[in-house]
Amino acid sequence: MAQAAPAPKSAPAAKAPAAALPKPLIAPDAGTVAPAAKAPDAGTAATASATKPAPKMTPEVKTLVDRMQAFYEKTGDFKSGFKQDYKYKTFRRTQTSTGTVTYKKPGLMRWEYANPSPRTFVLAGNKVYMYDPAAQTLSVAAMDTTQLSASVTFLFGQGKLEQEFAISKGDCKDCKGTLLVLDPLKTEPRFRQVRLEVDPTTAQVLKSTVVDPDGSENTIAFLDLKTNVGIASDSFKLNPPEGTRVDDFTKPKAQ
Repeated sequence: MAQAAPAPKSAPAAKAPAAALPKPLIAPDAGTVAPAAKAPDAGTAATASATKPAPKMTPEVKTLVDRMQAFYEKTGDFKSGFKQDYKYKTFRRTQTSTGTVTYKKPGLMRWEYANPSPRTFVLAGNKVYMYDPAAQTLSVAAMDTTQLSASVTFLFGQGKLEQEFAISKGDCKDCKGTLLVLDPLKTEPRFRQVRLEVDPTTAQVLKSTVVDPDGSENTIAFLDLKTNVGIASDSFKLNPPEGTRVDDFTKPKAQ
C-alpha cells in the first residue's frame, strides 16, 4: 500500500481537493472524511452541542437493534457484493454503481467498484486511498476515524446507535427486512437521516440509506454477505501499475 514519507514538521500539510474525497457515510461514495474541528462562537456553542433526549424505543425495535449490534460485534471480517443508488435530488437523476466490499477488524475496508467504471477505495487506519485506473491516479487523504458516526462504526463492531439516534420502525412495502429509521439526536451537518433495512432472522443490514442535507439519497444494498471467512490483511494493499501518479495529500507541501 502506498505510504507517505516523513516530511519537515514546519511545512503545512497539503489539502485534498473536495472532488477527490468520498461522499459522507457508509461507503466511499459514502465513507466519511472528517474536516478539522472548528470551535463554535461563544453565542452558539450551547446550541451546537445540545442533544435532544432519545425517545424510548419500542421493545420490538430495541431487541432488533441489540441483535444487529451484536451481529457486527462478533464479526471479524466480511465480504459482500453491493449495489449503490445515489439519487441526486437537485438534478432528479440516479447514478447506479456495483461492486464488492470487504472488511477486516480493526478498521480495514475496501470498496471495489466495477460499474459504471472501475475504482478502488481502501480505508486503512487514519488514511483513505482512492485509485482510479482510467485516470492512472492514486490519491491518499487523511481520515479522522474518531469523528465517524455510529451509523458507520457499528459496522465495525463499535459505537452505539441508540446513543446518537432516535430509532423507530418505518413503513416499507418493498422491504425484504424490517426498516429502522434513525434520526440524529443532535444537529448533524453531514446527513439528515439514516435508514437501515435489517434481516429480522440474521439481524444483518440488508440495505443502508443515508439522506443528505439537501435531500439526496445514497442507498447501498449488501448482496450475499459472508462473515468470518478469513480475509487476509494483504487484501487491503494497493499496488498500482508503474506510471500511476500518486497524489498524497497527507504530505506537507514542499517549501
